[in-house]
Amino acid sequence: MIKHIVMWKVRGDDAAAHARHVARVKSEFESLRGRVPGLVHLEVGVDESRIDYACDVVLYTEFESREALAAYAQHPEHLRVRAALGDLRSARHQVDYEVADGGATAHRAPFPLPAGI
Repeated sequence: MIKHIVMWKVRGDDAAAHARHVARVKSEFESLRGRVPGLVHLEVGVDESRIDYACDVVLYTEFESREALAAYAQHPEHLRVRAALGDLRSARHQVDYEVADGGATAHRAPFPLPAGI
């Protein structure tokens, strides 16, 4: 399984425009659910911290394989979303990484955590 995580800072001349653009990024990427072969999980999060160095939107996706991720990059639905969003972003950050055995061990802490964490 390949995890593909992308984060954006989104443009906006004022708070209202920024909020509209963030909502549009979220909506457009959520429209990909069930439309791209090999895309097994998709979620879009909007930052609530409002810290100046935080990104505005994060896309978290899981793909069956590296080949599925490569196909996604050229898939017509993904290209449609990219075109629809145009230049709404001012910065983009990406991380892709492979997880063995479906990610079951990826969430396990390397040492016991105190209760409540």
